[in-house]
Amino acid sequence: MRAFLFPGQGSQYSGMAEDFSVLPDWNYYSKRAEEVLNLNLIDIMNGNEEVLKLTENAQPAIYLASYVGYKFLEKNGVTYHITAGHSLGEYTAFAAAGVYDFDFGIYLVRKRGEYISEAIEPGKGSMAAVLRISPSQVEELVKNYEGLYVANYNSSTQTVISGLKISLDKFINDCKEKGIRVAELVVSGPFHTPFLKSAREKLIGEIEHVKFNKPKVPIVLNSTGKASTDPEELKYYLLEQISGPVYWYQSIKYMLALGVTEFIEIGPKNVLLNMLKRERINIKHFREFENVKL
Repeated sequence: MRAFLFPGQGSQYSGMAEDFSVLPDWNYYSKRAEEVLNLNLIDIMNGNEEVLKLTENAQPAIYLASYVGYKFLEKNGVTYHITAGHSLGEYTAFAAAGVYDFDFGIYLVRKRGEYISEAIEPGKGSMAAVLRISPSQVEELVKNYEGLYVANYNSSTQTVISGLKISLDKFINDCKEKGIRVAELVVSGPFHTPFLKSAREKLIGEIEHVKFNKPKVPIVLNSTGKASTDPEELKYYLLEQISGPVYWYQSIKYMLALGVTEFIEIGPKNVLLNMLKRERINIKHFREFENVKL
């Protein structure tokens, strides 16, 4: 049993459009993306890292690259039985599974990025990965800092916190003194926290009247760590994860319990692969299925 996984923000890099342009469907979908968004997205993807990492730019860039990677596997007969996406990647998983089409997805993630940026001024919030200690230990540490939350349960030894930059900086310094390893992430906002409730409310207006289709495979949701094929449930939890935590490790364990024996990450970098290989999970990157080295 095989699962397709789609990465979230932080997997972007300058030059990604040039790298992905070797894939067969790149020209079609990159043009569609620019037409739908009325934006020079390709220039942004190949340009300045600071501009690319802005939420409203990074999200459609990752979505586009990941979707083109998915189409490559589909055309080459690589099948899958279940899917999930990490944070932003959940939106790509929905598109790949046919819940909505590519055009609506690229529009939606651009709007998601804009609304997140509007929710809190860029630079006032950030995220960091806490490494080599348990999630429960991180939960206890975070309680001592105002405006910090557990955002992503990524693995047994990687938990991401999110919130106010001023509190995050203090948290990182305190952890260094205690010998706890913390790495700040390349993002421009405090994702998956109550600070983004306004973004969630605005996005409701974008999708409340849109009909979601039943996915062609079950989708394991960030907010529950369990699979669903119900369109209304999918719509509800796609919104819920904007301001709530991502139960990623729980999602992976759930898929393993269902009988998944192989995971394939489809996206610009090896973020999910690196995360899960430490758990001794059988995961590959989609580029292993092509002859062209990106």
